[in-house]
Amino acid sequence: MDKMFCYGCGMTEKGSIRRLCNLAKKIPLVLTPQQIQSLIAALPLRERTLIFLDAGTGLRMSELFALKWQDIHFETGEISVIRSIVMQVVGPCKTEASQKPIPMDASLAQALKIWQAQSKFTAPDDWVFASLKLRGRLPYWGQPLMRHIIRPTAVKIGISSRIGWHTFRHSFSTLLRATGADIKVMQELMRHASTRVTLGTYTQAITEQKRKAQSAVVQLLLKANDSAAA
Repeated sequence: MDKMFCYGCGMTEKGSIRRLCNLAKKIPLVLTPQQIQSLIAALPLRERTLIFLDAGTGLRMSELFALKWQDIHFETGEISVIRSIVMQVVGPCKTEASQKPIPMDASLAQALKIWQAQSKFTAPDDWVFASLKLRGRLPYWGQPLMRHIIRPTAVKIGISSRIGWHTFRHSFSTLLRATGADIKVMQELMRHASTRVTLGTYTQAITEQKRKAQSAVVQLLLKANDSAAA
């Protein structure tokens, strides 16, 4: 594609060509519900829980691994996102908007309860995905799990594209659109800082709307499994 495409669009300046080609290369990878469910089914419990939670919430990798059990509110069906962890250094979330709580679908809650039941670290201040090797002092490091377990498993089941943690955040966003979720609900579930245009057009999404939108995505993932089994 590259230069032929760029010149064909009339972009003759080197800087413009580079910018356009870079944009073309940055189109995010998105998986279908069937692909995500097939991957979840093929993974061990730890990675299965991580991917289901990530694909069903759109959490960033840094937020996913920074969760503690005190952030998981089974009684209210919510997850508090109040910190992030990058290169095993704990810090604040990316933006103020990122710190908003998110709904937790009942199926996600059940998956977390199953994981909790076999975990050695279940105190409120323990990491949800506490590292056994580090005796629970820090969570697992996401990139090695992706590189050594999740990505090879994806290849084995026929997902040839190079997936990463952000693949599941992009997929969550795309599936939200597929369910017809309101754009304001989407922005709040993704926890993006709203644009002025959006703030001027849409009102604050109520929790029930966000819960229904998230549940619609989770149900897409579960239906994909039912279709494959039929």
